[in-house]
Amino acid sequence: MLYTVNCSILLTELPLLQRPAAAKAAGFDAVEFWWPFATAVPTETQIADFENAITDADVRLTGLNFAAGDMPAGDRGLVSWPARSDEFRDNLAVAAGIGGHLGCTSFNALYGNRIDGVAPEEQDELAIENLSLAARFVAPIGGTVLLEPVSGAPKYPLRTAADVLAVIERVSIQSGDTNIKLLADFYHLAVNGDDVEAVISEHAHRFGHIQIADAPGRGEPGTGTLPIHEWLAHSHDLGYDGPIGLEYKTVATNPFAWLETA
Repeated sequence: MLYTVNCSILLTELPLLQRPAAAKAAGFDAVEFWWPFATAVPTETQIADFENAITDADVRLTGLNFAAGDMPAGDRGLVSWPARSDEFRDNLAVAAGIGGHLGCTSFNALYGNRIDGVAPEEQDELAIENLSLAARFVAPIGGTVLLEPVSGAPKYPLRTAADVLAVIERVSIQSGDTNIKLLADFYHLAVNGDDVEAVISEHAHRFGHIQIADAPGRGEPGTGTLPIHEWLAHSHDLGYDGPIGLEYKTVATNPFAWLETA
């Protein structure tokens, strides 16, 4: 089983560009990132520095978020945000370019919060258009767009696997794009009250990626009560063979010690 370290939430005691090397030193060969820049269209130098941090560390980039706004301030994506749709669209070529250079083919598109004063139907229609565009931008490099439920964001409308799969189905029907898949974040699904075991049983074949954290607390496996190992084994038995994203928070001296007994 390939574990990939989410360097946007782990190893945060280090500057961002030092984290891929730290993940390698900890024994990992793969990393993933939320959008690692302050703007949707960074400078060529910023892109080169990021790409070099990955290649110099001799790790694979297995996942990258499209630009999602100011996450610490509460933004959760630009896909359905009319006022920032152009920003999202400008970001597509940049993200696909990084993916092409580094061999990354998984791109997480955070849907976006509901915006006051904008009809949900208008946001949803825009989201369908933008997800289709994203799918077509990454298709030439064999890319997949990922869509995920999110917890802890009251205005984020996609909370369950069913919510996400309904959007994916709508894109497929309206635009014919088939390279959009469910990002099964077991933590978000569980916290939002979804039946994770049922989601795995019914939809593992539609998983584009899995991310894990325990609950309560969003810590490493073993700090909460979720049967993460059983869920991973079930997903594998049903055909999921992709990487497992480690997307948890921890105060442990060794954030990966749990793997020694996994």
